[in-house]
Amino acid sequence: MRCDHTYVAVPLTSLSHGAGCGCKLPAAAIHPLLARLPDGAADANVLVGFDRSDDAGVYRVSDELAIIHTVDFFTPIVDDPFDFGRIAATNAVSDVYAMGGTPVTALNLVAFSLEQLGEEVLLEILRGAARVASEAGLAILGGHSIEDPEPKFGWSVTGVVAPDEVITNATGRPGDALVLTKPLGAGAVSTALKRGVPGAPIDEAITVMATLNRDAAGAARAAGAHAMTDVTGFGLLGHLHELTAASRVAAEVDAEAVPAIGGALELLSDPENAAIAGGTRRNRAYAEEFTTFSDAVSEARRWLLSDAMTSGGLLVAVSPENAGTVPGAPIGRLTEGPAGSIAVR
Repeated sequence: MRCDHTYVAVPLTSLSHGAGCGCKLPAAAIHPLLARLPDGAADANVLVGFDRSDDAGVYRVSDELAIIHTVDFFTPIVDDPFDFGRIAATNAVSDVYAMGGTPVTALNLVAFSLEQLGEEVLLEILRGAARVASEAGLAILGGHSIEDPEPKFGWSVTGVVAPDEVITNATGRPGDALVLTKPLGAGAVSTALKRGVPGAPIDEAITVMATLNRDAAGAARAAGAHAMTDVTGFGLLGHLHELTAASRVAAEVDAEAVPAIGGALELLSDPENAAIAGGTRRNRAYAEEFTTFSDAVSEARRWLLSDAMTSGGLLVAVSPENAGTVPGAPIGRLTEGPAGSIAVR
């Protein structure tokens, strides 16, 4: 049973410069920076490193077992601390599901001002995360905290997978169908909330962001998914670009087939662009380097495909005959073509 959290004196989103995954550093800056660093390719047990922008790292410890490592934290995307904790934890554990694995442990990552917000608010954030741990069947082993006037919360998560059952973003095939398992638009909704835009469908957005990708990942594995990633702060186009670049294929996206949280497209149609987050603007500018849009694609749809999503769904590349067994919307396909290129129609 949820509690009444109206006692929170300071709206959490008022303390953050960005909201949720929208506060990530831009992909256009991160990718070239990481390219200048040595990767772990020299270690034969590194099955997945950071060289191809996958969702998590995977390290083989035996012929039967590999460990999945991931970490994710961000600034408040909603004002309710319990929901903030739930969404942040759900978002962090999603990376393990995207690799085909099972999460087993987590560590809390806390940046918080007890003096400004009080211990009850922090307790609610941690309770929200604990709810997700119970739903996901993982154990919280501890964590780390620092004093920070801008709240941040997330998890470091460890998962397990058989080495030969890892699903990466680098094994998509031309002809694969693309299935998206959650609607987009949480970035627009949270930005509207933060900026006081009326009518933001926050309840539906919270439901979407707090839904685990566990069941969708299980269905994708059963369907023989060839490649998979989750859609978060770089937007659908940004994460699809990572998948197509790693898989050395191109993609076509049917703009009208991409699902949106109810009311999100209306927010993105506002001529004043009040619901468009800074992260979404950066995503679209970056996407225009590798994406071509048909003239028929509306401005609202173009923004939706770049929406800086938080705790989004899985983007699954799977054979067309099995696509119907993955819960979600078929939104396009992988094709032969320049690696990383996307055509939106």
